[in-house]
Amino acid sequence: MAGTPAKLSAGRVGRPHGLDGSFYVTGARPRLLEIGTSVDVAGLTAAISRRAGTDARPIVRLEGIDDRAAAEALRGSELAVDVEQAPTLAEGEWWAHELQGCEVHDGDAHLGTVLRLIELPSCEALEVRPESGGEPLLVPMVKDAIREVDPAHGRIEVDLEFLGADAPSAPPAGRRGERR
Repeated sequence: MAGTPAKLSAGRVGRPHGLDGSFYVTGARPRLLEIGTSVDVAGLTAAISRRAGTDARPIVRLEGIDDRAAAEALRGSELAVDVEQAPTLAEGEWWAHELQGCEVHDGDAHLGTVLRLIELPSCEALEVRPESGGEPLLVPMVKDAIREVDPAHGRIEVDLEFLGADAPSAPPAGRRGERR
């Protein structure tokens, strides 16, 4: 399983908003953008001094970034937060880095390894590199598809039948469960 990163991405600096150094955050992780949180950006470390906008389109200002030109100079830079500053997640929630590298199984069948977590319009999904090679498998992070998530042991248990996929080396879909 992949090691825990020291930093979590909170998004990227977007276009400036106003004249005071505020800017939009693109690809934002709103939980990481609270007032007082220290972020690393373009070699600087600064605390968030203002938070406005919405979770979908947050606007932040950092201490020491006091005008539009300074915000524009940071445009496109990643905002990173120390893992230790990240809020504790609720039961059944995980940071993406906790799932990357986990082995995905359906019972005894080993399906592959989680490459990354993808945000889809309706839910998040695991992109799984199949053990046997080929195209990645997308597993939606919904209750019917995921039986158990155990990042401490690097294992995720899924339901292939719900996903409409066959286990490796299983008979073709039309023959599963047939009686002879």
